[in-house]
Amino acid sequence: MSTDRIALRGLRARGRHGVLAAERELGQEFVIDATLFLDTAPAAAGDDLTKTVHYGELAEELVKVVEGEPVDLIETLAQRLADVCLARELVQRAEVSVHKPAAPIPLPFDDVIVTIERSRA
Repeated sequence: MSTDRIALRGLRARGRHGVLAAERELGQEFVIDATLFLDTAPAAAGDDLTKTVHYGELAEELVKVVEGEPVDLIETLAQRLADVCLARELVQRAEVSVHKPAAPIPLPFDDVIVTIERSRA
């Protein structure tokens, strides 16, 4: 069985994640990258959406998580997003990056990123 990838990059959503009270009150934009590892050959062979992952629906579910219940750590947020990806039966492994470009760091910086990789148990 081949391991192909479906990647969703730069998905943006506003959330209230962070340790500081201001982060919880004001919220900020988070950017999500998700890569799903699965076999896409059956979908391609039959041109069948039901044999792959509908990335539009995945994007909507990931945004709901970001917009949902606040957490202190983006590591926790990344885990919740990976759980959404792995809830799809066809996905063998998922890599999720959470970008926090407006993190409260009093120095010039471009981005803060936490990347996790999780596999089906």
